[in-house]
Amino acid sequence: MLITASPSLGTAAITSSLAVLGPFGMLGGIAALGILSFISRAITKFSFENVFPAVLIKLRADGITSEDIREEINKYPISSKELKQKLEEFIEEFSEGENDEQ
Repeated sequence: MLITASPSLGTAAITSSLAVLGPFGMLGGIAALGILSFISRAITKFSFENVFPAVLIKLRADGITSEDIREEINKYPISSKELKQKLEEFIEEFSEGENDEQ
């Protein structure tokens, strides 16, 4: 109930709930957050590497050129330069594979 009342009360409610569990409550909570962080990164990486090529295939089937896809990606507010570079690499590999087939 307190968690939904306000953000500051929610934080206090979570902290006091973990404190009731003793010293392992707070440490266990921190460990759980760390584990969840690693799991979410792995899921994100797996999903990206499997989903983006399928999206490229669909876009190309719809008649969208690689250059149009690049322009669209550059319009997106992607803050990670690493992600933009990975997208560019996927598009480049996809374009090369497509050229080899023709």
